[in-house]
Amino acid sequence: MLGRRTCGNPLPITKAELEKPRQALSIPEPNPEPASQPEEDLALVHRAQKEDTAAYDELIRRYQERIYATLYHMTSNHEDANDLTQDAFIKGYRALKSFKGDSSFYTWVYRIAVNKTINFLKQRKNRVLMSLNDMDFNAEHDPDLLALVSENTPRRDLSLAELQEKLNAAMQKLSEHHRMVVVLHDVQGLSHEEIGEIMDCNVGTVRSRLFYARQQLQAYLTEYL
Repeated sequence: MLGRRTCGNPLPITKAELEKPRQALSIPEPNPEPASQPEEDLALVHRAQKEDTAAYDELIRRYQERIYATLYHMTSNHEDANDLTQDAFIKGYRALKSFKGDSSFYTWVYRIAVNKTINFLKQRKNRVLMSLNDMDFNAEHDPDLLALVSENTPRRDLSLAELQEKLNAAMQKLSEHHRMVVVLHDVQGLSHEEIGEIMDCNVGTVRSRLFYARQQLQAYLTEYL
């Protein structure tokens, strides 16, 4: 089920309700990597392929918040992230008969969501800057990001708010693919292998995109440090 939040309490949204008018979600706390449930997921997929909507509701419940959080990091807009999340699960349901189990359901539906978001960002003309304070993307507690902007550069006495503002602007300068790989790896904590499956590229490409994105971020931020 998708979760609309009212006063902090999630309200269930079943597959049958996915087509209804959409309401923005509140950004969820980052979740740990989903526990491996390939056999359980596969059983649910088989049931859903036989039009058991309750089984698909369970798959939505398991993965919607993590996917929603990733899409919010990419779009910096609650309504857009909510719409894209619901669109991804709708498309997943309609394409479910094509699911062969070559990858996990989680990776499969994540790939749908990522591709839809990349296409959405390419088409969107007016981009809204990310709010790193609103996102759980806190540079103060992320040693990788602190190292990224400080390694081999002299530190200046920037406040955390200023650092976040500059990092915010720098993230928006990255291409959709480079920003996505940073979000998936440095924010969501996915492995190179998982990102490769989601973005449909090999591990070497993931590593090179991540390296290039970090180099670009450092170049954008060096003048402020």
